[in-house]
Amino acid sequence: MVAKISSGTSIFSALAYNQKKMDNQQAKVLLVNRMIEPQDGIYKIGACIQSFEPYLAANKKTEKSILHISLNPNPKDNLTDTQLSKLAQEYMQKLGYGNQPFIVYKHEDIERHHLHIVSVRVDENGKKLDHNFENRKSMEICRKLEQQYHLIPADKKDRQAEFPIKPIQYGEKNLKAQLAGVIRPMAKSYLFQSMGEYNALLSLYNISVEEISGRVGEKSYAGLVYSALDDRGERVGKPFKSSLFGKQVGYEAIQKHMQQSGTIIKEKQLTARTKAVVTKVLQQQPGLEKLQIALKQNGINVVFRHNETGRIYGVTFIDHQNKCVLNGSRMGKEFSANRFNELFNAPHLESEKQPQQSQQPYTTGIGHSIESDFVPQRETNTGIGSFLNLFSSDNPGVDPEEEAFIRRMRKKKKRIRRLK
Repeated sequence: MVAKISSGTSIFSALAYNQKKMDNQQAKVLLVNRMIEPQDGIYKIGACIQSFEPYLAANKKTEKSILHISLNPNPKDNLTDTQLSKLAQEYMQKLGYGNQPFIVYKHEDIERHHLHIVSVRVDENGKKLDHNFENRKSMEICRKLEQQYHLIPADKKDRQAEFPIKPIQYGEKNLKAQLAGVIRPMAKSYLFQSMGEYNALLSLYNISVEEISGRVGEKSYAGLVYSALDDRGERVGKPFKSSLFGKQVGYEAIQKHMQQSGTIIKEKQLTARTKAVVTKVLQQQPGLEKLQIALKQNGINVVFRHNETGRIYGVTFIDHQNKCVLNGSRMGKEFSANRFNELFNAPHLESEKQPQQSQQPYTTGIGHSIESDFVPQRETNTGIGSFLNLFSSDNPGVDPEEEAFIRRMRKKKKRIRRLK
């Protein structure tokens, strides 16, 4: 069994996600704990909020006070609703939420029937519940419940998914270790063909990469340096040479990876899925913000770059399902920055305009706008996941909408910023 834990800021959003599934007859309420029973016995959003509101009102300082958990037994376990209810109750008790109000939904929209649990991280007195090492504690609980209920153990790959890759937080301890924890798996698992695309990917995790070159005497050199980004997308702190993280993320390795990525993308026709999703969303004629949200719901982040007049001069798509990063122009003229500028030309994003800088060695600054009620334990962005996928992309038990929701839970709001 695999558990995925997310924190957020909006109880409404967490409940609405599950309510939508119920409205489509794809989910049902399986269990409630310390919840006010509505007069009609139907646990809709309004009725559920009444149970959570007193707890949230008692502590308004805790930013990410909403807890959302996805419990995923192996599809071959074939558990009854009664067994699933006991499983959820014991899991929450062992995690430290047995005295909290929570509601358990059973999702039945895909082959992998699974549970979603919504609760709050503050108790009735307004005290924030301790969630240090929560993911590790959760994994230990899952292993014990697997033995207790004779469940099929999660394999190594699934267990690793319980520890999603988180965006770095500048100011927290061991920045070098945080950077390494993102850079190494991203460089290994994602396909990209330019430093600009690599930058777009890393920007989702509050990281930038820059090429450096020069000469020492008669000998020339080239290398990479990695830096942390703050909430405004600007580099902060000292940069770190790639050699500190290993050869696999150094200049030569990344250059080789970009060449190989181009071949793989072409041979496997990996642009097809991304183009199809973007085309479908554009046919709905959404605004810029709705476009970003709709794409994230399909597992795609889009990174726009604006100049000082608000013109879109760059667009990059990051498809987390096929783990492919694509500059819009690679996909065709209809996906180029010029095309998106014609469609949106975002004069209303006055507060998010960026000055266009003179070209640096890596040529493209990266900015992104993530709109979400939820903040990652960075999240979401997509959101979000690798981090990104609990199961492999070809597994029929994967629900892209669910994966996108969890990424939104984990994504920080970002203003569109251009790296300097």
